[in-house]
Amino acid sequence: MNSPILFVCATAALILACAAPQKGGKVETTGQTPTSGMVVVSTAFKEGELIPVKYSGYGENVSPELAWENVPEVVKSFALICRDPDAPGGTFYHWVLFNVPDTVKRLPEGVGREPALSFGGTQGTNSFRRVGYDGPRPPMGTHRYYFDLYALDGMLVLDQTATAGQLHDAMKGHVLGQGSLMGRFKR
Repeated sequence: MNSPILFVCATAALILACAAPQKGGKVETTGQTPTSGMVVVSTAFKEGELIPVKYSGYGENVSPELAWENVPEVVKSFALICRDPDAPGGTFYHWVLFNVPDTVKRLPEGVGREPALSFGGTQGTNSFRRVGYDGPRPPMGTHRYYFDLYALDGMLVLDQTATAGQLHDAMKGHVLGQGSLMGRFKR
C-alpha cells in the first residue's frame, strides 16, 4: 500500500533533483549572462549598440577589443564564439577561438588570422571557411552579433579546422560559466 506521505516526499525529491543547477555540460548560447556573473565588454561598442563599420566586412574587418571579468576561480581556459542568429540561412559563425589560457582576460583589437595566437589559444574555422575573425557583413537589415565567452575546466583537443559545432561538442561537460556581449550591425 502506498503512503501519501511517501508519495509527496518522493515527488518533492524528484522536483528538487530536476531543478538543481547542473555543473558543466553544454551551456546554451542564449545571449543572456549566466548565474556565474561573467561579464564581457568592449571598448568598440556597448551591449546592444551598433558595431562600428571598422569591425565589419564592409570596413577594416578587424576583431574588436574584448575583455572579461567575474570568471570562476577554477577556470583553466576560455573559448569564444561570435555568431549571427539573424543570418538568412540560419546561425552564421564569425569567429571560433579556444584554449585561451586562464591568465588572459582581454583580447586586443585586430587579433589577426594566425591559427596559433601569441598570447595563447587557437583560432578555429568560421562559417566563411576561414581561420580567424570575419566581421559582420549582412546582406541587408539589422543583425545581432553575440560574442559568447565560455570558461572551461581544461584545454580542448582541437585544431584550426574546428568549427563552432565541433567546439560546442568538445565543450560538453567542461563549461564552468558563460558571458555574452551583443552588438548590432545595420547594412
